[in-house]
Amino acid sequence: MLSISHRGRQMPASPIRKLVPYAEAAKKKGTKVYHLNIGQPDIETPKQILDAVRHFDFKVLEYSHSAGNESYRQKLVTYYKKVGIDINYQQIIVTTGGSEAILFGFMSCLDAGDEVIIPEPFYANYNGFAVAADIVVKPITSYIENGFALPPIEEFEKAITPRTKAIVICNPNNPTGYLYSREEMERLKQIIIKHDLYLFADEAYREFCYEGKHISAMHLTGVDDHIVMMDTISKRYSACGGRIGALVTRNKSVLDTVMKFAQARLSPPSFAQILGEAAVDLPDNYFDTTKAEYMKRRDLMVSRLNAMPGVFCPNPGGAFYAIAQLPIDDADRFCQWLLESFSYQGQTVMLAPATGFYGTKNLGKKEVRLAYVLNVSALDKAMDCLEQALQEYKSVQRELSYVKETN
Repeated sequence: MLSISHRGRQMPASPIRKLVPYAEAAKKKGTKVYHLNIGQPDIETPKQILDAVRHFDFKVLEYSHSAGNESYRQKLVTYYKKVGIDINYQQIIVTTGGSEAILFGFMSCLDAGDEVIIPEPFYANYNGFAVAADIVVKPITSYIENGFALPPIEEFEKAITPRTKAIVICNPNNPTGYLYSREEMERLKQIIIKHDLYLFADEAYREFCYEGKHISAMHLTGVDDHIVMMDTISKRYSACGGRIGALVTRNKSVLDTVMKFAQARLSPPSFAQILGEAAVDLPDNYFDTTKAEYMKRRDLMVSRLNAMPGVFCPNPGGAFYAIAQLPIDDADRFCQWLLESFSYQGQTVMLAPATGFYGTKNLGKKEVRLAYVLNVSALDKAMDCLEQALQEYKSVQRELSYVKETN
């Protein structure tokens, strides 16, 4: 009898996308759905970079170099220099989105059964990449009460075993929006030196820091061979569908190994490299407008959430996500109910249950992740829906509790 692979059975469903069928059904009923479940910005992709693709003149759409076009990698050197990262183009491998950079990093640096430590809650797809690479995620918990700050060194020390090979961070963080401080980055440096570990740094949201300065893992001194940075243009230029990222490291052995995986998949997307190359030439003040817009959205959403009875949401320092604790019993059930059974003035809101962002079972059951990627007017209406939903859900929880007790 035919069967599915063990890896296929282990692959987790995305907590960000698993409720899509319910959202589609709600829309078919005529309900407007405000999507706060996914990091798809409504900011327009800059016209200049789309025009670069539209007007590019070529006779054959060729493979690029497996590491990416040299002209694009040279442009990325210029971009990274602006943010204080000094590298050369040969230390960059262009990837199909940040996702491929993460997967290539895992497969190049870790063997089957090796362990990576990740502060939770973490980007849910790290679990999927870990299953694909046959490695083990060891979560250490950060807490909503202190805004999801980096856990103490002692927690890392407790989690380290002979199979531990790396620590993974996302800075600013998806899903919490937490921005790691210089002191926290230096603490991570001490750990990776002491235990001879890699530090994988996902820096997809570098441009969106509101309450402090971004400290890249590549800024850390004396640990060049330990640092593997994963990056992407998706959120930076509102170009998620371009699927262009980069793996950046000064470790030549890692680069040589990643290159073998890059050659096996042939080359990254050509059109998106043209787009990415043009993006480096955007004016230096390009991010000022988008950053100011995200700050307005953040301030509105966080203030609205914290004004709702029983809701707590720490103020995120970066990215465009926040995790909120709600007065609910089960985030997965609540998020499904929002789409399946609730509407307010013909509208509802789609959220991501936080359970899928934790590696430890039963954590996040009262938490949801919200992406403030909609304009202020739409975001305000989404908060109206959520506030009304929380009021109505009280009776739903009472009914469920009664049924459970009588059974």
